[in-house]
Amino acid sequence: MADGSTFAQAFTILFREGLEAMLVVAALAAFLRRAGAAEKIRPVYAGAGLAVLASFGLAWVFETFFDGNHNDLIEAGVIVVAAALMFTMSGWLFLRQDPAAWKAEINRMAERAMGAGTVLSLAGIAFLAVFREGAETVLFLHALARTVGGFDASLLGGLVVAAVALAAMFVAMQWLALRLPLRPVFLLTSAFLFVMGLRLVGAAIQELQEQVLVPVHNDGVPDFVTDLGFNGSWEALIVQGAIVLCALAWMLMRRSRPAAGVAARPQVSA
Repeated sequence: MADGSTFAQAFTILFREGLEAMLVVAALAAFLRRAGAAEKIRPVYAGAGLAVLASFGLAWVFETFFDGNHNDLIEAGVIVVAAALMFTMSGWLFLRQDPAAWKAEINRMAERAMGAGTVLSLAGIAFLAVFREGAETVLFLHALARTVGGFDASLLGGLVVAAVALAAMFVAMQWLALRLPLRPVFLLTSAFLFVMGLRLVGAAIQELQEQVLVPVHNDGVPDFVTDLGFNGSWEALIVQGAIVLCALAWMLMRRSRPAAGVAARPQVSA
């Protein structure tokens, strides 16, 4: 029974902490493959790989100097930077959703649309998405190993099964992306990164709430908010709502510009 419990705990830790990071990396890789820029995936994987190494390093620092307790303010800072990158990339993808315009740029993508700055942003998103979860995963697994007497077969088995499950989900996303039309891939990736950015904003506010720097008021917040993994406080919901309103206003402004230009042309020709 203990072996089964250890297996389940190890699986849950890696799968839960790794799922969010894997989804971000998989979405970025799928987008690049579908956009015909598969050669640009390497920086994304490099960012994720560096994050794994950095996670072990940060976990060692926490274990050595903070008795295994992570620093909420440091984590809040990392989360805010990650959210900002995700919002930026979400908008970048939304602007390039038009298949005709995108196909016209594919041959120049390496020099223009997918330039060095964009590739670095993609790598940065992958790094921060993995780094945010990685250090906590290492610490959780280390604590579990100490309680069960080491990394035994049941613990390692749980990690292996979780890794296989995450890999299968990654492959499925790549397979699906190659079969979807170009525009839905861009829109879905843009929407996914935006929602992930909102979740990260809520997570950053939660870190500040744990340090009693931001109050917590959750009376009347529907249960499904926390069930979906969002911060279930009004403080977080207000900030997230403001971000959504700003995004909607930006989209409306983008849509109104071409219409205004078209309306003006007949008057000039007349």
